[in-house]
Amino acid sequence: MKKLLVLGLGICVAFAFASCKSSESAYKKAYEKAKQQEVAQPATNQTTEEVTPVVAAPVQTNNPSPASAPAQGTARQEKVTLVSGSGLQDYSVVCGSFGVKTNADNLKKMLDGEGYNSIVVFNADNNMYRVIVSSHADYATAQRARDAFKAKYPNRSDFQGAWLLYRLN
Repeated sequence: MKKLLVLGLGICVAFAFASCKSSESAYKKAYEKAKQQEVAQPATNQTTEEVTPVVAAPVQTNNPSPASAPAQGTARQEKVTLVSGSGLQDYSVVCGSFGVKTNADNLKKMLDGEGYNSIVVFNADNNMYRVIVSSHADYATAQRARDAFKAKYPNRSDFQGAWLLYRLN
């Protein structure tokens, strides 16, 4: 009797496994099919895109130029207030912009250690602290100072982005 029971159970188990679908998932089958199609396609169908260089344009602002101000050229016009330092004039060389005052103060401290008389100003419209490395009365002098600053630090990509700021009153 036991033998008959074990034989019956064995036959039931065999039918159960034989009637089940394949253990491979549909996703695996679809993946294998896509892989075969990819291999079958020749590799010459790949296209290459032509890359065109992008030329940076000077930043233009919508702020009207004050009647008393000389031609600004490419100086960005912003209304700023002095936070730390002294000697803020009309044209300034900005070497860093930060949303956090501590970061601006740290850069100011580093520049002061390098022999600069740096200034930190705040632009309330953009909620940004600007670190000014030098400030000048006219555009041409500020432009020369910016170029000299960039030349002094050729390996500092952050300083290579230094720009001119015209202070609006």
